[in-house]
Amino acid sequence: MKRLLASTILGLSALGATSGVALADNVTACLITKTDTNPFFVKMKEGAEAKAAELGMTLKSFAGKVDGDHETQVQAIETCILDGAKGILITASDTSSIVSAVTQARDAGVLVIALDTPLDPIDAADATFATDNYKAGVLIGEWARAQLGDAADSAKIATLDLNVSQPTVDVLRNQGFLEGFGVDLADPNVIGDETDARIVGSDVTDGNEEGGRRAMENLLAKDPTINVVHTINEPAAAGAYEALKAIGREKEVLIVSVDGGCPGVQNVADGVIGATSQQYPLSMAALGVEAIKKWADEGVKPEPTPGKAFFDTGVALVTDAPAEGVESISVSEGKDLCWG
Repeated sequence: MKRLLASTILGLSALGATSGVALADNVTACLITKTDTNPFFVKMKEGAEAKAAELGMTLKSFAGKVDGDHETQVQAIETCILDGAKGILITASDTSSIVSAVTQARDAGVLVIALDTPLDPIDAADATFATDNYKAGVLIGEWARAQLGDAADSAKIATLDLNVSQPTVDVLRNQGFLEGFGVDLADPNVIGDETDARIVGSDVTDGNEEGGRRAMENLLAKDPTINVVHTINEPAAAGAYEALKAIGREKEVLIVSVDGGCPGVQNVADGVIGATSQQYPLSMAALGVEAIKKWADEGVKPEPTPGKAFFDTGVALVTDAPAEGVESISVSEGKDLCWG
């Protein structure tokens, strides 16, 4: 393994590593995100950097070249082990394939915390700090069903998901949305195995606007009467809207999403997205850095939220068209809490 680790040092510049000033206590943490361009991960990095500076820690940050860049994340883990990091915070692109690298880190005494995206299995990490992504999906599903009323029984649904590896965050949001909308799930750990005739289909977006537009175009070619669209995140939602606008159907289709970034909340205000479930990446990452410091100082690992397998960092539905029985906050409140 030493030879494998050493070989990764040559690729450090490609990983985009950044480092703070090493301080006397030499507590080093690593943050590994899916990309360094998505506003969600940008805000996550800000939260981690601010907390590390406050606690006198060194933070080294890494990111995949694109969403789904598993190999770069593996190399980053290997580099962090070699550098003697006390803890790693990671949003994994491939939640099952990353487990072997995570196991190597834990065997080396490194605390590994999954941020936002649980590993598969979830206990492959020491802890998970995340939005309740299933609840986030349920909230937008319930809201969409309430908005349609009786017409929900004949809806034409498209889901615009993340990528073909079906990372846990992707599955949780998709399946939560479908349950909230009233679709009977088959295997809740798999996207696309439902038999409900209302589902036109699913396609992948890579979590960006271009992917959202392409996926929406593909599904509209399959059925141009789609009227409900679930998207993995708000950039994908923006792309879906552009595809619908190109055929003059943007006002006829209800789009719901998850993230809560400032551009996404503005898109709710502008009517591009009907509602979005807002999550809080800054506090998620800050809490992760605090947990690494406690591990380094006291050897204490973080505990999950009671009744859950992870530490719940909160979620809220943002819309200016509240639905009875579905808890939500206004767009104005969402703007006060947004990021990006």
